[in-house]
Amino acid sequence: MKKMLSLAAMFAALSYAAPASAALNLGGDAGIRLRNESYSGTTAVNRDANNLLWQYRVRLNAAADLGDGYYFKAMATQENTGGGWVTVGGQADYNLQVSNFYFGRQLADCGYAMGRLPLNSFNNPVFDITLYPLQPLETPVANVSMDRIYGLNYNTKFLSGNLRGTLVVLDDYSRNNTAAEGDGKFNDGYALHLAYTDKIGDITIEPQFIRVLTQGVGSGWTQGTVGYAHVSPWTAGANLTIPAGDLKIGLSGYYTHGKNSTAYAGFRTGDVNYSGYEFRIKGEYGNLLCFYDFNRTTDKTPGNLVTGALENKYTNNFVWASYKIPVHKSAAGSFTIQPTLRYLTNKAEGSVTNVNQQRLRSELWATVTF
Repeated sequence: MKKMLSLAAMFAALSYAAPASAALNLGGDAGIRLRNESYSGTTAVNRDANNLLWQYRVRLNAAADLGDGYYFKAMATQENTGGGWVTVGGQADYNLQVSNFYFGRQLADCGYAMGRLPLNSFNNPVFDITLYPLQPLETPVANVSMDRIYGLNYNTKFLSGNLRGTLVVLDDYSRNNTAAEGDGKFNDGYALHLAYTDKIGDITIEPQFIRVLTQGVGSGWTQGTVGYAHVSPWTAGANLTIPAGDLKIGLSGYYTHGKNSTAYAGFRTGDVNYSGYEFRIKGEYGNLLCFYDFNRTTDKTPGNLVTGALENKYTNNFVWASYKIPVHKSAAGSFTIQPTLRYLTNKAEGSVTNVNQQRLRSELWATVTF
């Protein structure tokens, strides 16, 4: 709590800086969440059949306009594997930390940004299928990897749309200081993300491509491949947004593939070799949001020391449904209640223990923005 108050006081002090310095605008949100979890089917670990959790989250946003297109933005929240949400009883203090920050310049036709960049991965599944190819559903990049990555972004007008490119730094390893060192410049891992946004009539189309340029190591990027160390996957696909009166329909489809002639850094040995795809259909109607995700990934990395099987198949489904109920809204902020349902199914077949698991999360959010 002391760290939280100190960070809030620092933001407040900066916002009252001298006239010669940039004004710092402070905002954010705070929420409490009641979650009920229930599991069914075969599970890899023992879990409570039914569990009720009380959770809370605070996020502080800071933004400064430096003039002539230059700017700075940052967000502070609790850094954990739950997207900033903390369960009552699980942690005594809520320690605000700088989760993302970036600065740059944005002009009418082009701009750049550098730092710990937010990804908006909740609305963009390309990052989930790339980082978590075996189970990319239930938005793991937002929930587990805190929805940001370190890198340098550049955007520019191109033809009738907007072209964006981001160089991502995945890890930093010195030679011989780890068995999982990368093969890039100075042994570091890098990735490139390209995206283009344009309109065809009323339809917005956004093709995207991600390529890990060197054999990346950790830093969250290959976390979803069950501990693969040397891997340089690529992912390609697109998002479509289709307006239909008051209804907005979203379609997404992505394919990822990782293959390297190198050793596995976990409990298997042999060439890394996996491929998978994810599809999403989403509907937004006023305050109602629903989407359905489907994923199937085949992992052919050989050499499981337990069974010797050469192939694992993963099939996953996920449904999200939420409705925001406005309670209060003014120029200073808002207060909303949001019932939410999250239903996930996981099926794994092959060299791992066969799993056929279902998980239902019913939630009630109360959020104030300021």
